[in-house]
Amino acid sequence: MKIVSMDVMSTGVIAYYVLIASRDGLFSPIVGKVDNPAYSDPVPQAVILTAIVIGFSIQALMLVGVMKLSRDNPTLETSEIEKNNTP
Repeated sequence: MKIVSMDVMSTGVIAYYVLIASRDGLFSPIVGKVDNPAYSDPVPQAVILTAIVIGFSIQALMLVGVMKLSRDNPTLETSEIEKNNTP
């Protein structure tokens, strides 16, 4: 459940940035004949793509950790897992 909640929070933050970055009247910075020189900034797009990739890799790493924990501790109780793994 913790992994799913972290994924939902990450998706919410990305959706918030996409919502703020979307504006009417801005064009992509591609060479062409456009009368309106108001271009959208490509840096936030790059930051969001980086955040998506990092979020995916962190989620995959957490799932591998859960798989290793579930192999050693066949229970859903976090108190039991902590008791078994403390030195």
